[in-house]
Amino acid sequence: MTSYRRNFVSGGSYFFTVNLADRRLSLLTAHIEFLREAFRVTRQRHPFTINAIVVLPDHLHAIWTMPDGDADFATRWRLIKSAFSRSLSGGEPASASRAAKGERGIWQRRYWEHTISDENDFARHVDYIHINPVKHGLVGRVCDWEASSFHRYVKLGLYPIDWAGDMSQDGCSYGERR
Repeated sequence: MTSYRRNFVSGGSYFFTVNLADRRLSLLTAHIEFLREAFRVTRQRHPFTINAIVVLPDHLHAIWTMPDGDADFATRWRLIKSAFSRSLSGGEPASASRAAKGERGIWQRRYWEHTISDENDFARHVDYIHINPVKHGLVGRVCDWEASSFHRYVKLGLYPIDWAGDMSQDGCSYGERR
């Protein structure tokens, strides 16, 4: 079995990318209230700060800051994923290995995690999170995507409402495959 190394920094900030197993599905936006509830319940039992987040149809990006003395983001992701999965009706395809372990076929087992190193790294990742719906061609303007902490950042005066402008006419691919 492959050994994955995670960088656990007590009280640290982390950038995450978490994907559905089948990237063709849009479960996260179609059932966003279930996802929000999974986050709420998990944060009540295991507090953490969501500094920035964007929920796309098939994946999400987030920056979390863990409480002092705590670096256990893995448990929190396990709880969020399982709570969301339990709220959906079954029937999705699952591999033989998942079925043998009683797992659903909703989420990719792993996720991408990056330890935020400094304020500049934090700011770059917040920008990446907020531009992501435009990057994936879901909207032409960042402000048009509702499932994003961008709107909180605007209310706090950290971004103007027209941040990044209107990219619907640019034809930019942002390095994504079409």
